[in-house]
Amino acid sequence: MSVGRLTLRFVLGLYVAAAGAAGVPAALKDGLLVAAPTDVALRDAPLDSLTAQVIAADFPDTTSVLVFRNERLVFERYFGSGGLNVLNDTRSATKTLTALIVGQAIADGALRTADQPAFAQLRDLAPFRHDGPMKQAVTLMDLLTMSSALDCNDFDAANVGNEENMYPLTNWSRWAVDLPVKDDYARSPGGRGPFSYCTGGVFLVGQVVQRTTRQPLDQYFDARLFRPLGIRERQWARSPGGEFQTGGGLRLRSRDLLKLGVLIMGNGNWRGAQLVPEPWVRRMQSVSNVVNEQQSYGMLYWQRQYSSPCGSINGWSMSGNGGNAIVSVPLKSLVVVVTRTHYNQKGMHDETVRLLEKHVFAALPCTTG
Repeated sequence: MSVGRLTLRFVLGLYVAAAGAAGVPAALKDGLLVAAPTDVALRDAPLDSLTAQVIAADFPDTTSVLVFRNERLVFERYFGSGGLNVLNDTRSATKTLTALIVGQAIADGALRTADQPAFAQLRDLAPFRHDGPMKQAVTLMDLLTMSSALDCNDFDAANVGNEENMYPLTNWSRWAVDLPVKDDYARSPGGRGPFSYCTGGVFLVGQVVQRTTRQPLDQYFDARLFRPLGIRERQWARSPGGEFQTGGGLRLRSRDLLKLGVLIMGNGNWRGAQLVPEPWVRRMQSVSNVVNEQQSYGMLYWQRQYSSPCGSINGWSMSGNGGNAIVSVPLKSLVVVVTRTHYNQKGMHDETVRLLEKHVFAALPCTTG
């Protein structure tokens, strides 16, 4: 390729990771095996049509798309400000990692069960405003399934518990434990409350994990999750007072986000090592609440049906503001990473769904496996 043509590709905002062979992502000895799409029965055309021009026109501010199938990374492209070593701010997509670390904390004996009361583990912050039996009955599982009694709804800008009210403060823990409870809160016959998306509650889960493991939260994540996956580069979002934000904003490389998606698809197993207990990861992928006609929710994990030329596809995803998504489709042995910086834009998630359906799921063969 001439210098002029190479320059043009970068001007168009497209960077394709260096490959050892045409159509094959680079083998970087980072725990990810590589192959060409055709090696895992994917059609090239839908993937190849994901050009920089298409990205700019239809999926603005997309920075990377990675496709993993049948134990191989088979497609890896970076666009615009994206790159192999860029630490992506995928916002709430990293909430799912908080669910993973709770499972590990239970396995380590730091936590007894996810059904234990959360506020009992935060006694150093007592007394709490709006305290009472309803607040004391909030469990870790309530917070993990976005179904607690806390009056907290990030989808309502006027709600007292909206996450935006937390960020200007120095101490986020104080704000979160002092949230009021809903006067009309009631559990279903199955014991689950109504769905209400609450970043503050997920932040509190991280505070519980830090207290019960008795070590800085970043160190526990490194030891029990990141280092076993070969993840070395990460950048935590923190409060002005230094608290780790487990409700989102953890910055990771696209390949490392992919590893986490592969870990979940493998029910906690990574290259033969069970990093998180299998029953716990399966439980993460059990529907706790139906959110709307398109989506349901597990434990800090979204579920939806996607369209494809071969019919409906059931997927689970880590999802975040900007249109970020790490989608696992176990029945197709498929994980897809889409990173975007299209923050706070109308239709950002719908755009990502269209990208997946038109350019990734359309590449699948109309057979099982």
